[in-house]
Formats: sequence, structure tokens, C-alpha cells
Amino acid sequence: MSEASRSVCEGLVISDQSGFFKVEIEGQRAVVCRLRGKLMEDARSSDIAAIGDRVRVRLLDDGTGVIEEVLPRSSTLSRAVRTEGIRGAGQPDREQVIIANADQALFVFAAAQPAPNFKMIDRLLVAGEKSGIPRLYLVVNKIDLEDPTTTHARFELYTRLGYPVLYTSARDGRGVDTLREVLKGRISVFTGPSGVGKTSLLNYIQPGLGRTVKAVSRRRAEGQHTTRDSALVRLEMGGYVADTPGIRTLTLWDIEPEELDGYFVEIAARVRDCQFNDCRHVNEPGCAVRAAVESGLIAPSRYQNYLLLRDELEAAYAL
Repeated sequence: MSEASRSVCEGLVISDQSGFFKVEIEGQRAVVCRLRGKLMEDARSSDIAAIGDRVRVRLLDDGTGVIEEVLPRSSTLSRAVRTEGIRGAGQPDREQVIIANADQALFVFAAAQPAPNFKMIDRLLVAGEKSGIPRLYLVVNKIDLEDPTTTHARFELYTRLGYPVLYTSARDGRGVDTLREVLKGRISVFTGPSGVGKTSLLNYIQPGLGRTVKAVSRRRAEGQHTTRDSALVRLEMGGYVADTPGIRTLTLWDIEPEELDGYFVEIAARVRDCQFNDCRHVNEPGCAVRAAVESGLIAPSRYQNYLLLRDELEAAYAL
């Protein structure tokens, strides 16, 4: 590969596959790039470049490019992954950046078939709060399969907490126009567990969109133990939807047990009123959080999910 450069320009990383990055420059032109040597060394402990990153690229004579610099991020949605090979510099876990600089995250669940998994919902919201992504949404699909009163009652808690909840049906199109407006012109993470109708919903938003995302996922699955294949898929109406590998089994990254209460918004608001600064909110006297649970100000389900996640983090840090 020739090291002679034609020019240096800025671009958006739209694909990451086994160390090769597609960077969109000059509108919709995509250039295949590799990281420069120093950045490749830094990437052993974390993903230095990921989809959504703004980068400076040196264009080479052969039509490829070298990523010279990754510009500062406004948000980073990450997960912890087991290390393999030289990645991770000998540590048991390393940071995998799912997406950088996302404008919003939309976590998709079904009203029924399958029933919503509220433990997973709370896990994803914690990761979203940690990421710094400015807008977090819940999308409840398949509303045609459940009584509307039941569905709204199940998710009313999250509306009260300040998380917008969008109700949709990929079967009859209810709520899709609102969802389309939310996605328009933004970089969005659109993910959730299998079986909730994400592909059908994406196809309703834009014909063929779900199939395109699913094709990326299929390629990724073929090398899931050794590689990561992520992509931003362009929307005809403007913006991008991010394909996000493995987020439904997300392991929280860089959250210590004593920090977890700060990512449950209703718990964070009461931490300062606890008698002890290091209160775990388990059985300590003078705990304002447990008092709020007992008085109905904090939902018992959210509190129980906090305890489960705290136990998980404490076990991980013990190792």
C-alpha cells in the first residue's frame, strides 16, 4: 500500500469489520480505511474507532485511507466483552464501543409474544444513562396482540420516570409515522431482544431497511467469536440506524457497584438523603431509597432490578 497521500479530510465511520472501517466522506462516498499504527496499539484495550465516530482520514493513492485521528466523542455506548488474542492487554474484559456519538437510543420490546422483559429494559436504560446519549426511548411493538389498557399500564412507570414510550404495530402501522419522525435526520441505535418485530418495523419505516440490517447481523454472526461487524444504515429520509451486535446480552462496562444507583434516575434523586454516604440501599439504617420503596415512590420492580445488577457488578469486581 502506498503511503503517499492525496489529501486529509473528515468523515463518519459507517462500518467496522475486523479492523477495516468504511468512512463516509464527501456526502455518500465511502472509503475503506485502517487505523494508523499508534491507534492500532491503543485499540488493544478499547475500541479507538467505532461506528458513529467522526475521524480525520488521509487518503492514499490506491483509493483506500488511513484513520489519522478520532475526534472527541459526545457519547459512547459500550459493553464489556471477554478478551481474545492480543486485545485487552491481558485483562479479562475490554471495552467494546457499540456506537459513538449517537443522537438517541431506541430500545424495542414487544407488548406480547414475547412478553416484555423488564430486567433487560432496566439494564439497557442503565447502559443508556451511562453512555451520555441525550435521548433514550422505549418502543413497544406488537400492540395489536395485547389489550391497550394492559400495555399502557405496564409501561406507565417509565413514562413517569421521563422516558418517552412509543407504541407501534408493524402489522397495521399504528405509531409508525411517529417513530419515523423520531428517526428522521438523526443517528439512532435501534435494538432489542429477538422476536419483538424489529425487522418488520424497520421494513415498515423504509422498504428493505430491516432486511439490510438483518443481512449485516447475519454476516456478523458468522464470526461473532473473533470479530465485530457493525454498520450504520442510511435512511432515505435522512439520518442513520445503527446495527448493534449483541446488545441484548449486554454486560455493563465501567460501572462500579457503588456508582450504579446514579444510573437509576429515581434512586439517584434520593441518594443524598441516605444516612450514610456509602449506603448500598440493601439493609443499612436510615436508607432514603428503601424508605421510598416502602412508601411507593420507587417501584419495587425497579428496586429489585437495581439489587440484581448490583450483585452482578459486585461479583464481577470480586473476580
